[in-house]
Amino acid sequence: MDVLISVDMEGVAGIATRQQTHPAGHDYAIARALMTAEANAAVAGAFDGGATSVVVNDSHGPMDNLLGEQLDQRADYVIGDPKPLDMMQEVTPQTGVVLFVGYHAGAADPAGVLAHTYSGSGFADVRLNGRSISEAELNALIAATAGVPVGLVTGDDVICAVAEKAFPGVVTVPVKTALGRTAARSRHPAAAREAIAAGAARALASAASGAIQPVAIPDELVIEADLRLNGAAELAALVPGTERAGASTVRYQAAGPRAAMNVLIVWYTLASQYLSR
Repeated sequence: MDVLISVDMEGVAGIATRQQTHPAGHDYAIARALMTAEANAAVAGAFDGGATSVVVNDSHGPMDNLLGEQLDQRADYVIGDPKPLDMMQEVTPQTGVVLFVGYHAGAADPAGVLAHTYSGSGFADVRLNGRSISEAELNALIAATAGVPVGLVTGDDVICAVAEKAFPGVVTVPVKTALGRTAARSRHPAAAREAIAAGAARALASAASGAIQPVAIPDELVIEADLRLNGAAELAALVPGTERAGASTVRYQAAGPRAAMNVLIVWYTLASQYLSR
């Protein structure tokens, strides 16, 4: 079975503050090592569960965080940004299952550690068909376009609870409990990695048995974002097909999940340009 692991940073054990997740932060180097180690745990569990190949996609920020020399040599890995499928790069119809490691809750969630949807500085909320969503939920739709299910989600207790509702049969591994936006009670990183490896192996068994299925893709996909600054919404509204739905809200009717993801990427890129002025 071919396996894709999409690994983010905010949901990794031992990480709870913003400075840990940014290159300028004094603990960023440690956070990179923790992220790489959790990726390795998922790789090991995937191979223990019967994987024939594993690709790890760096899915945090500029997507150049993983320490290549420290990664499990059995896995290929994808670094850099932009890339055609963003956090889901390398998912194909040949992929048997995707594993989400180090994930976090969505922008509108009141409790998740470092919660945001694609851009913490750009978006106050992102909604699909009127419902606030997380990156995990939109990425699952991208996987579903290739006929691939989500088998594993790791992160704080908040995103794990979201995943259990959104992805029937998914294996979740909560590696920390949210105490606030930038505070958590974390499992020891070594204990978290043991649990992730075991969870990845269970996820492959579920995928092999057909116990998990791709999520259903809605017939209509209306993506909305509340931008933190009205001026950023002015720029986002210039994207063809985008309509201004309020002072800080933009809306787009997408032809499919990938189009929804693409317009979000363009919106937050424009928002970041506005913020830098």
